[in-house]
Amino acid sequence: MEIINIEARTFEAMVTRFELFVKQMDALCVRKDKRLQKWLDNQDVCQMLNISKRTLQTYRDNGTLPYSQINHKMYYKPEDVQRVMEQLKYKPYGK
Repeated sequence: MEIINIEARTFEAMVTRFELFVKQMDALCVRKDKRLQKWLDNQDVCQMLNISKRTLQTYRDNGTLPYSQINHKMYYKPEDVQRVMEQLKYKPYGK
């Protein structure tokens, strides 16, 4: 184990900055941002597009449907899902 010594004022400055960071994160978590409430999860998207989870995985893999991942859970913007719905609706037969 390595021991590192720092001056007391440096330590206090670090603690102060960390406390400020914690306050900012708490404010972000408490804030009711309506844009964040509109994101869809895998189940929502599968139901909207009437596709399987595996097809949804393929859409993510090939870039058809953009997504964001937070703690192993995928989220999708409604406008991106709408765009894919329109692409699927107008897809030529046989292709």
